[in-house]
Amino acid sequence: MQKLNLPDCDLRIKSEEGNQFVFDIIRKKYLVLTPEEWVRQHFVHLMINHLKYPKSLISVENGLKYFKNQKRSDIVLKNRQGGNFLLIECKAPDVKLGRNTLTQISQYNKQLQAAYIAMTNGLQHYIWEYQAKLGSYTQLKEFPTFPTKS
Repeated sequence: MQKLNLPDCDLRIKSEEGNQFVFDIIRKKYLVLTPEEWVRQHFVHLMINHLKYPKSLISVENGLKYFKNQKRSDIVLKNRQGGNFLLIECKAPDVKLGRNTLTQISQYNKQLQAAYIAMTNGLQHYIWEYQAKLGSYTQLKEFPTFPTKS
């Protein structure tokens, strides 16, 4: 798999019948190793090991309804009160991040109401803070620290 613009991490990878699988430390199971899963797993490890986000508050690929369509959010970090703190959309490294991805994650956030949204393809990473009173987003230069107080 392609080298990413993320810290190296110790992913558990296995091969079976010509396919590669990666262990998801959140869902506690092996998943088919696709380029998007490669990015998602690296980002989960970044969140836990470098940003110090609590593993217990991270969910991966949870379902959500957008209008009448069933969708899946890539990564959601909850706050300690159970609200959505950070929503991350992951793409494969060869997928260009642009207006379509931003529109997608913004639409998901209409349902989830996370304080922050982000998108990554493993090479580029963008983060925004949702300004609820204004109904708009402000782009940030770095990921927020997780609130330590309950």
